[in-house]
Amino acid sequence: MSARVLRASTWIEVKLFLREPMTVIFTLALPLIFLFVLGGVFGNTPSPKVYGGHGPLDFYVPAYLGLVWAAIGLLALPLHLARYREDGVLRRLRASAAPAWTVFGSQAIVAAAIALAGAALVIGGAVIVYGIHQPRSVAGVVGAWLLAGIVFCALGILLACVPTSRGALGAGLGLFFVMMMLSGSGPPFEVMTQVMRDISKVLPLTYVVRILQVPWLGTAFHWSDVAVALGMALAAAVAARSAFRWE
Repeated sequence: MSARVLRASTWIEVKLFLREPMTVIFTLALPLIFLFVLGGVFGNTPSPKVYGGHGPLDFYVPAYLGLVWAAIGLLALPLHLARYREDGVLRRLRASAAPAWTVFGSQAIVAAAIALAGAALVIGGAVIVYGIHQPRSVAGVVGAWLLAGIVFCALGILLACVPTSRGALGAGLGLFFVMMMLSGSGPPFEVMTQVMRDISKVLPLTYVVRILQVPWLGTAFHWSDVAVALGMALAAAVAARSAFRWE
């Protein structure tokens, strides 16, 4: 029965997502727009001074896979859950016979489907228009992408603890734009000030971007990045477990 409830809930969540123009724009269109803007400015010619000697688009594509997850975890997921709380949907779901895990399970499945669609758009656009290089390890990229999903789903549920949908949206927008600019999906670290680099060290997207770029670009792997990302996800999950309210 639980599996049937999960399938039904997931299908409903997909339809509800498609009815939210703002979340569709932020999660699917915005990373693609940034990609074409940066591609139009910098092209994909490698530079020895920035981007670690890689082409700008080769550098940014894996970063934008993380940015798609950030948009889902910081904007779409918390806003959706907060609105459910305001409308009394969460209260009714908890009072029903459906297990609580199906609520979050359906959200995670839909988030993964959206992130996959966003990743396909970013990669497809970069391949067709700019001819980017293939990733060094496809399996590694998939693993890093799944890890990014764990991090931002945990953060999204934590942000959903904000009592109102307006508050959740405001907090999510602020975090999203800070991370977008300082975590490696905006200006390269080589041109940032020391203060900007220090701030980037406390942002989850910084570590997610690095983890995604390793298998794509073939850069050096650091377990510390994985440990920090998982630590942030665990901390967010523990905090959300104690702070989340169904009504």
